[in-house]
Amino acid sequence: MTAAGHGRIGNVYVHAPFCVRRCCYCDFAVTVDRRPDSTRWLDTIRTELKTLEAAGDAPLADAIETLYVGGGTPSVLDPRSLGALAGMFGLGPVRDRRIEWTAEANPESFTAAVAREWARCGVNRISFGVQSFSPQALKWMGRLHTAADAVQAVRRARTTGVTNLSIDLMFGLPGSVERSWQDDLDRALQLDVPHISLYGLTIETGTALARQVREGRVSIARDDRYRDEYLLAAELLSRAGYEHYEVSNFARPGFDSRHNRACWRGAPYLGLGNGAHSYFAGRRWWNERDWGTYATRVAESGTGRAGSEELTAGQRRLEALWLSLRTVPGIDGAGLDTAACQVLRRWKTTGLADGSNGRVRLTAKGWLILDDLTLELDTCLGEESGTG
Repeated sequence: MTAAGHGRIGNVYVHAPFCVRRCCYCDFAVTVDRRPDSTRWLDTIRTELKTLEAAGDAPLADAIETLYVGGGTPSVLDPRSLGALAGMFGLGPVRDRRIEWTAEANPESFTAAVAREWARCGVNRISFGVQSFSPQALKWMGRLHTAADAVQAVRRARTTGVTNLSIDLMFGLPGSVERSWQDDLDRALQLDVPHISLYGLTIETGTALARQVREGRVSIARDDRYRDEYLLAAELLSRAGYEHYEVSNFARPGFDSRHNRACWRGAPYLGLGNGAHSYFAGRRWWNERDWGTYATRVAESGTGRAGSEELTAGQRRLEALWLSLRTVPGIDGAGLDTAACQVLRRWKTTGLADGSNGRVRLTAKGWLILDDLTLELDTCLGEESGTG
């Protein structure tokens, strides 16, 4: 054990920020680059990792449990980049089924060469940014792939032997975008991938979409439409055999995301790359969001860290509640004070939660207002402990 008995870090996230185009709604830490310098990216990640290892304040487990390469669009990198990345963590060019190794890809850049190389170096889970199968919706978003590209990408992955696949779908689009949400769900079910993630469209400050809304050129979806589309997806996917195991995620048995589950349990994780966050021993830190700033800082000092914080008891309680309520296991209602128990009973009575054996989990209706419910319960617990 290290760091006051907190063990070692077994879950790693690596950010690949490069995209060919920025989508209208995107507020992620990305940089537009059609031909990114994969060598520079690898060198920067390697330098940051070595600096952390030398400092000893973020000790990795001898064998990490999950590796998640997200973005951005990792599939625009040189396909050999992920093999080189694996070497940094002692993962040879073999399939090690003990580790869940996820890489994100966009359908149009998931070429046959990328598919073969990723499978060869050991990637065993791929998450595709599909978002929609509607030509109108894809064009409005600024996506570069077609519905046929999405189908082809899934087939390519399966051809190489990678069958642990996920697709992202976006709901709550403006009414002016002519797209059938029912059709998108049906097309997703036809693909028969074992994992589906849903993302509701949000208006992020500084994005092209935020400007369009501000100028009156786009009207966001009404609350009732947002709600109805989410509940329809929950119903159809559950009926098709997917477990709604987290507010935004659905999986067939055995295909939930181990990496995300670890983070939702409050397990420590290490984030490498611009905009990446890390958590260990009650402390959180994060890197510079801008790729150029981050890469320059790492080259000069070995670290791209932008800030850090020690979580207070109240922050840890609120975060633990939020993480627990967003997943199927929910929270243990045993031992809670009268006021908190009354809150949980009201949630059950109004259909926002259910449960058995003392545990309480939110329903799909409850997950729609997850943040509000978390704050409501946290207020009760804070008043009980005197830290509210």
